[in-house]
Amino acid sequence: MTAKTRNADPLMPAYNARNFLIQATLLRDHVPSFEAYPFTIPAIGGLDELKFEKPVTFLVGENGAGKSTLLEAIAVGWGLNAEGGSRNFNFATRASHSDLTQWLRLSRSPRRVRDSFFLRAESFFNVATQVDNLGVGDSYGGSSLHEQSHGESFLALFVNRFRGEGFYVLDEPEAALSPQRQLAFLSRMHDLVRQGSQFVIATHSPILMAYPDADIFLMADGPPRPIDYRDTEHYTVTRNFLNRTEQMLDVLLDRSDGGS
Repeated sequence: MTAKTRNADPLMPAYNARNFLIQATLLRDHVPSFEAYPFTIPAIGGLDELKFEKPVTFLVGENGAGKSTLLEAIAVGWGLNAEGGSRNFNFATRASHSDLTQWLRLSRSPRRVRDSFFLRAESFFNVATQVDNLGVGDSYGGSSLHEQSHGESFLALFVNRFRGEGFYVLDEPEAALSPQRQLAFLSRMHDLVRQGSQFVIATHSPILMAYPDADIFLMADGPPRPIDYRDTEHYTVTRNFLNRTEQMLDVLLDRSDGGS
């Protein structure tokens, strides 16, 4: 599967030689039952192979579509902690991740990865605590992540901890970011891509998924399929709401007939 692309940057390295993760393949013949979780999720149960041909890949879809489940399996298969962090993090506050990684084969390039990190917005508090416990705050900007706002701590991670030539798996990084800081994240991500990094991101943000020349895969009622940015529900709903705010509010709030 190859998603549609937009506005290739001539300064980027060749994609077929620069990515760390090339493909994720579901070993369907080894799956014990497609009637059990997480294979009852259509996008997971229908998965065959997913190719990562661009430095940035987005997984999009509704809540419950399997984005986080697939992202988590990729991160764990890469050797990262299921709750987030780098390879040096091995804490666990709750064993809640699925067994999908057992049946997911990751095809890697021979290129050596110098850095890797798994961000889960929902468990970032636990990562911040582990950073303090390990005494490695200098790598995150020098200030405790707990002493910053949620958005500030996320940006501190992106700006200070992500070093380039890295493989970064991010689950809803926009969760703590204002629109302005999402723009700052886009700029930082582009710097890291130019430094040879690869990103796989699950997101609901139409700002983030506007990143040029990214692959976008929709997870819905079947295997992940490529989708153009302007065809995503995230883009169309946001555009329609901003262009027709009052009309949409009239419908949503039942104001057309004098409703309060």
